[in-house]
Amino acid sequence: MTGLLVRFNFIKIIPLLILISFFNIHAQIYPDRSVHKILKAGIKLIINQKYDDAEKLFAQLDKSRKDLPLGKIYLAATQIAKSYDYAEPFDDNLITKYLDGAKKTSERLLQVDDKNIWYNYFFALTEGYLAYYDALKHNWLSSFSTGLTSVSTFEYCLELDKNFYESMIALGSYKFWRSKKTDFLNWLPFVPDEKNLGIEYLQKAIKHSGYNSHLAVHSLIWIYIEQEEYNKAIKIAEAALVDNPQSRIFKWGLARAYENVNPGKSAIIYGEILDSYPKELKSNKINEVTLKHLIAQQLVKAGKSKAALNLCNEILSMKGYTPFELDQLSGRLDRVRVLKNELMAK
Repeated sequence: MTGLLVRFNFIKIIPLLILISFFNIHAQIYPDRSVHKILKAGIKLIINQKYDDAEKLFAQLDKSRKDLPLGKIYLAATQIAKSYDYAEPFDDNLITKYLDGAKKTSERLLQVDDKNIWYNYFFALTEGYLAYYDALKHNWLSSFSTGLTSVSTFEYCLELDKNFYESMIALGSYKFWRSKKTDFLNWLPFVPDEKNLGIEYLQKAIKHSGYNSHLAVHSLIWIYIEQEEYNKAIKIAEAALVDNPQSRIFKWGLARAYENVNPGKSAIIYGEILDSYPKELKSNKINEVTLKHLIAQQLVKAGKSKAALNLCNEILSMKGYTPFELDQLSGRLDRVRVLKNELMAK
């Protein structure tokens, strides 16, 4: 649920439906008010990077409602979001345990009533997170297969209720990015161009969704960036930050959109993101290198080559990388060296 994305690459999640919501405004909230309150509060905590607090809430939900998969789904979502945001290795055993357990519970519920929209949604949501997680681990075949199952189940939810906006958020992202990456096939009669439909779904969800419209907003930010409609991306990101001013999920998109409009401002926002990480993190080298490199690139565009060179030197002077960090940063560090040499040659 959560990034985050300059580092976040929508190409990698075409079959996934990365960020998926749970509510909409037409009383489509889970009937149990205690469940509803925990979900509402916990999701808000994830958005604002309060992962430990979110985990406590979802653990409470999982303990009190073992008949539902929601606690396990969002425990996994919290773990994924935290690791992705902090650029740390995933706790694979824990995340897999949560999602496998959620899937088994969802399947049991469907055996009781396979026409129940919530039971179908639970299953689609679980499969969506499984697909997303597989993609983050570069397990593309598994991700694609599970993602298609998730998509078909979300579609079925819309057949059961055409105004089920939770499905629209997931399907809107899927339809746009699938069509975007298969543009070269759209002349074929059996390969429809659904980019506009995807955007329409997301816009409807933003208008009508009650609690997780931020996920539709997040998807649209990156769609507008892909479409080179940067001012639209900026407008929607800035509006989202009014309600969640500390949320890195929106700041990454805002900074990326400003790269093509005002590089100096983009550099400032990237700096704010870097400064927002908890100081007590054991290591934040991946984010530090990534963000300082992005800032340096914007400074070059803004005509501040000396400051950009200083940042390159800062990055290249960093020591003590773990094997995981080196694996994640090897290509980035090479690009920093190239940028440094170009700046020194001027």
